[in-house]
Amino acid sequence: MSQSPGLLITLLAFVLVIGPLVFVHELGHYLVGRWCGVKADEFSIGFGRELFGLTDKRGTRWRFGWLPIGGYVKFAGDMDPSSRTDPDWLALPAEERAKTFPAKPVWQRALIVAAGPLTNFLVALLILAGFAMAIGEARVPTTVGLVEPGSAAATAGLRPGDRITALGGRPVDQFQQMVDYVRLRPGARVRIDYSRAGAPRSTEAVVGTTVVRDRFGNIARMGRLGLGYDPATVRYDRVGLLEAPRAALTQMGRLLGMMRDTIGQIIVGERSVKELGGPLQIAKVSGEQLAQGTASFVYLIALVSINLAVINLLPVPVLDGGHLLFYAIEAVRRRPVDARVMDLAFRGGLAAVLALMLMVTINDLGSFGLWSRLAGLIG
Repeated sequence: MSQSPGLLITLLAFVLVIGPLVFVHELGHYLVGRWCGVKADEFSIGFGRELFGLTDKRGTRWRFGWLPIGGYVKFAGDMDPSSRTDPDWLALPAEERAKTFPAKPVWQRALIVAAGPLTNFLVALLILAGFAMAIGEARVPTTVGLVEPGSAAATAGLRPGDRITALGGRPVDQFQQMVDYVRLRPGARVRIDYSRAGAPRSTEAVVGTTVVRDRFGNIARMGRLGLGYDPATVRYDRVGLLEAPRAALTQMGRLLGMMRDTIGQIIVGERSVKELGGPLQIAKVSGEQLAQGTASFVYLIALVSINLAVINLLPVPVLDGGHLLFYAIEAVRRRPVDARVMDLAFRGGLAAVLALMLMVTINDLGSFGLWSRLAGLIG
C-alpha cells in the first residue's frame, strides 16, 4: 500500500530543494560578477510578477517572483533576464558603461556565466564529501560470490570465483559499477569480459528485467544479471577530511556517468522520453525523500544540484551553456557573434526550452495518472 506524503510536506520539500539551489546558482553569478566589477540590476528568485523585494545600497533589486521554479541575475547592460545585450549600453556615460556586463573582456563574461553551474557542482561536492566522511567508502571487488539459478548470469555461464573485468566494453573494478551499468539496461544484450583462474574469457548475456515498487507506489523497471558478491571481500575505508574531496569527486563522476548513459539512451530511442520529469516530478520525489528521512533528503539535494548544473551547461541559447558557446566562438573569431544571429538563436533556444518544459509537465501529469483518469471518464 502506497504511503504518499501529504501535499503540505511535498510543497515544503520542493521549496527546500529548489529554493536554496536556485539561490546559490544565481549567487555564483552575482559574486563573480561583483568581483569583475559588474553592477547587478536585479537578483531574482522566481520569475514573473514580483511578490516582494528590496533594493540594496548598490542599487540591486533583490526580488521574489510568483513562479518559483528558477531565477536570474540581470546585470547592467542586459536587455532582459536571458542576458541578451541591450543595444543602448554603448550610449551610457563612460563610468556607467565600464560597469556593464558587455564591457567586460570575454574571459570575465565566461567566468561569470560559468560560476552558476560551478557553484551547484560545489554544493553537491560538499554534500557528497560529508556523506563520505560520515559513512566511509565501501570497496567491493567484482569477484562473483554467487550466481542465482536461472538468472541471466547463470545462462551466460558465469560461476562463483569469476572476476568481471568489463561490461559492454566498459572496464569495471568495483561491484557498484556493475550494478549502475546493468540497472539502466533491462533487456539489453551485453558482452561480459571476465577472468577465471587467471585466464581471460568473455561471454554475452541478455540482461534480465526486474520490476521494483517502492513504499510510495512508484514502479521502476531495472536490469539485473543475478550476480552477488562475497561479503568476505568487502572492505570499508574510513574517509577523513583530506580524502573526502577525492571520494566525493569519485561519487560525482559515477552519478554523472549514469546521467550520461540515461540521456544517451533517450537520444537513440532505447529509453522513452516519458521518463523525463519536470518540476512536478521533482516536487513529488522531494516529498517522498523528506518522508524517508534527513539523509535521503540531503542526498536528493546533491542529485538535483548536479542535474541543475548539467542542464544549465547544455549548449542551448538562453541557458548558461549557450552563452558559453557564443563566448567560445567570440574568443576564436576575436569579435562577437552578429547580433541578429544571436537574437535568432535566443528565440530558438527559448522555444526549445519552453517545448521541453511543456513535454516534461505532460509527462509529470501522466505519471500522476491524470491522462488515464481522463481517458476513463471519456470512455
